[in-house]
This record gives sequence, C-alpha cells and structure tokens, in this order.
Amino acid sequence: MVKRAKRAGATAGTKSQPQIVAVLERYFGLKQQGTDIHTEFIAGVTTFLTMVYIVFVNPIILGKAGMDPGAVFVATCIAAAVSTFVMAFYANYPIALAPGMGINAFFAFTVVLTYKYTWQQGLAAVFCSGVLFFLISVFRIRQYVIDAIPQNLKLAVSASVGLFLAIIALEESKVIVAHPETLVTLGDLTKPVPILMLFGFVLIAALNYRRMIGATLIGILAVTIIGLPFGLAQFKGIIAAPPSLAPTFLQLDISRMFEVTFLIVVFSILFVDVFDNAGTLIGVTHRTGLMKNGELARMKQALISDSFAAMFGALIGTSTTTSYIESAAGVAAAGAPG
Repeated sequence: MVKRAKRAGATAGTKSQPQIVAVLERYFGLKQQGTDIHTEFIAGVTTFLTMVYIVFVNPIILGKAGMDPGAVFVATCIAAAVSTFVMAFYANYPIALAPGMGINAFFAFTVVLTYKYTWQQGLAAVFCSGVLFFLISVFRIRQYVIDAIPQNLKLAVSASVGLFLAIIALEESKVIVAHPETLVTLGDLTKPVPILMLFGFVLIAALNYRRMIGATLIGILAVTIIGLPFGLAQFKGIIAAPPSLAPTFLQLDISRMFEVTFLIVVFSILFVDVFDNAGTLIGVTHRTGLMKNGELARMKQALISDSFAAMFGALIGTSTTTSYIESAAGVAAAGAPG
C-alpha cells in the first residue's frame, strides 16, 4: 500500500512537471520565439546578476535622505520582484524593473536635501508621478510621444543609455578617474580592481562573440570567484532574516501637494521616468523582434506595467521603480519573452 502510494505520488509529480512546462510555453509563446525554459532561466539569472547591485546601492542613497536603510533594502527587493512579475505576465516583455539609478539620487539630494522636503513628502511626489504616468499610458498619450520619436533617435537613446552605464562602470572600477583640467583621465591600470574589471569585460565580450548562452553570467561569476581570495569581493553568508518594512510602508505625506515646488518635483520625476523607460523599452526590445517598423508590440501593457511599478514602489517605500536597461544582458543570453 505504502509503495503504491509512493509510486502514485511520484507519477503525479512527473506528470505535473510537463504540464507546468506546457502552460508556460503556451502562455509566453516560447516555441514561436525560438526559445525554451532552460534558455529563459539562464537569461533571467543573467539579468538578475547584472542589476542586483541596486539592492545594496539604493538603501545607501535613500539613507542619506533620512530613510531607514533596512526598510529600503526590503522595499527595493519587493518592488523589483512584484513589478517584474507584472511586466512578465501582463506585458510578456523580457524586462526587469527596480528602483532606478539616477532618479533615486534626484530624490535624495534634490527633492529632500535641496528642496527641504521630508522623504515622506518625496514618496508622495513619486506616487503622484506614477498616477500621471498611468493615466497617460491608459489614454495612449505616452505611446504617441514614443511613436513620434524618429527611428534613428530611438536607437540613439538606447545607445546613450548604454554609454552612460559604461562610464559608471569605468569610474567605479577606477579605469577612469577625475582630473581637474580634463575632467576625466586614465586611472592606474596596474591595480587589481581595474585589471579584474578589464578581464571581465574581455571575457564577456569574447563569450558573447562566440554566442555562448549565459556569457554575461559566466563572466560575472568568474570575476566574482577570482576576486574572493584577493578581498575584492566579500562573502558574508547566504541567508539572514530580512529587516522590517514598517518604517517606510505607506508613509506617504501629501501635506505639500498643492505647492508649486511639489508640482515641479512631480513633473520632473515623470519626465525622467517617461524618457528613461522609452529608451529602455526601445533598446531592449530592438533585439527581440518586438519592434517592427519602429513600433513596439504590446506597448500599452508595458507602459501600464511601468506606471504600476512607480506607484507600488512609492507605497512600500522607495523612489521611482522603472524598467532596467540591464535587461539587455538577459536578452543577449537569448532571452525573448517575459
């Protein structure tokens, strides 16, 4: 009896796995896009590893605005996870979302420290920009704006975002450093950090040229493993209890909602988010076949997903959550659908 029950359970388990795979293949249209579950898993992990830095950077930046770093850490994780799932299942786009770099600095240093808003009032401005974002997405205003951008300019936007991220990487790794006269100059390439960065770059470029699946992921893991014994990367364990979300959860303050500066902040955040998202959508989807004749398929669903992310992130306690250009790494690893 027990053996029969075990065999029946094992049979049910093996039957359920193909059913789940079949459901995923039908929902995301994997076969039509020439991909499979294994490829998409590699692509997803690659995207995650290229953007997970925000989990650690965002609490540091927003912490300077007086926000609880532990709560921001949790809010960043939740906002990224929930928003990415919405983009995947609603829009079926291979794009991950998380609190945006740059706009979090604007939130902390301009809105809070310069305009003297509290971070709670700043979150209210982020939420309001998300609401406006949602409205112009629903009524297709934003799509008209994006469709009106010439094709060459669309490609230039995605290239410029890539160059912006490239110079951040070069600066963080000290391949380039500040100079009082020329602004930028070459760093000391004999030090371990620049050497490891350049090695990782060459390795990833070579593997991508060879069209190896998971090339970016392999490069990241290789550099991390090499850096561990030299102290360039630190291992502090795998599992720990998360901090409380309570200090930032639903802490919006709309007391300055009708001030002129509040409206300026809202529209500034909205402007940055609209064009940042447009550049990301264009840059990432250009390689997936979703862009045809200069227009994106399922554009409305993607825009609504992004606007939801902005509102949801503000509610749980982080600056604007938006589409990540790092998703291009997953696409480069042969990822196609959501």
